[in-house]
Amino acid sequence: MFKIDDPRNNTKNVIHAFFLALAITIAEPSTILPLMVHHFSDSVIVVGFFASLLRGGAIMIQLYAAFHAQAYRRVLPYLGRVFFFRWISWFSIGLSIFFIGDSNKSLTLFFIGLGLFFFSFTAGFGAIYFKELQAKLFSKSYRGKTMANRQVAGSIASIVSGGVAGYVLNHYDAPLNYAYLFMVSSLFMVIGFTTFMTIEEPVKENVSIKEKHFKTFIQNATELLKQDRRLQRQILAIFLSFSYFLSMPFVILHANSSFTLTGWMLGGFITVQMLGSIIGSTFVWRRILDYEKMLSYSFLFMMLAFILALIADSVYMYAFIFLLFGMALDGFSIAGMNLVIEIAPEEKRPVYTALQTNLSSLGLFFPVLGGIILKYVGSYTVIYLLSIFLLGIGFLISRKLKHIK
Repeated sequence: MFKIDDPRNNTKNVIHAFFLALAITIAEPSTILPLMVHHFSDSVIVVGFFASLLRGGAIMIQLYAAFHAQAYRRVLPYLGRVFFFRWISWFSIGLSIFFIGDSNKSLTLFFIGLGLFFFSFTAGFGAIYFKELQAKLFSKSYRGKTMANRQVAGSIASIVSGGVAGYVLNHYDAPLNYAYLFMVSSLFMVIGFTTFMTIEEPVKENVSIKEKHFKTFIQNATELLKQDRRLQRQILAIFLSFSYFLSMPFVILHANSSFTLTGWMLGGFITVQMLGSIIGSTFVWRRILDYEKMLSYSFLFMMLAFILALIADSVYMYAFIFLLFGMALDGFSIAGMNLVIEIAPEEKRPVYTALQTNLSSLGLFFPVLGGIILKYVGSYTVIYLLSIFLLGIGFLISRKLKHIK
């Protein structure tokens, strides 16, 4: 007999978050990933492009995933396939760096990009299934707590991962250090995926009848979006929340131009960012069940981070910036997921999720724009100010969401 808010499902949910974070923190788009890509290419545009690849591939497939998922009574078996392909993609990045490396930098970059793309692309399916599961397994109040628990567990894992990354980066030469990180972390990923697959999933009774053609589904989804003014504004707010990505991948490069970054400093920034995540989830987000308010506060934390980035000139200032990044990113993540679950009818939940994620996640390509601006304008100040401006608009929109019917 299925039991909603089952503590065992919460535990498995948290274990999954811990081991997944332990694995993917080594490619954090605000720290290690930009430096790794910069090792193989001097172009800041390429750095921005790869930061987008890590998550941007997911937006291409989510509507198609929702087209099928709306008729599924269970989604866990399909999620298992997603986990397998994500693991293969991640492990292949480490292999390509190990066997090709500096002997052919362009080819290595190609395989890194290919791995990141497929890792992100398959996540497009996974995101639909994951949010569907969270809505089925947990009530509104408990879901906020289990998501905060996931964030804390992921942050603790990331602190551990940051320490390990700092050690490896400091004791092994590039690019082999990056190869070792990817290959070893893929083993941790397996533990998280396997644990999550043992979750007990209830059968969904209220499902939609799938349209005969994907084209018809797109037309129906478009009509749904036109009719739901709240969904429209919510998508716009969350899209603007991604404007932090315009600058975030380049903050570490700016720091590197101000003082020499050691492997331990880099690992330390990861650790501090994850401490920010823990502080946010434990003392701030866990206490807020008003997800519109949570979104607004997240905008404020992120804007403050970039205001400080305008004047940062020391390791300690950058550490505080990464602390704020951690707090804000967790808030955006928890609020975004719960807001769409709250406004979506049960039978249309996959469609609402796909619409919000697909359209708002176009913001994941902000790093490409940031790289172009940085290359041709040559000013970190410009991209920081542009991020602050767009985040400010998003903040104003988020403040009005509560009043939209």
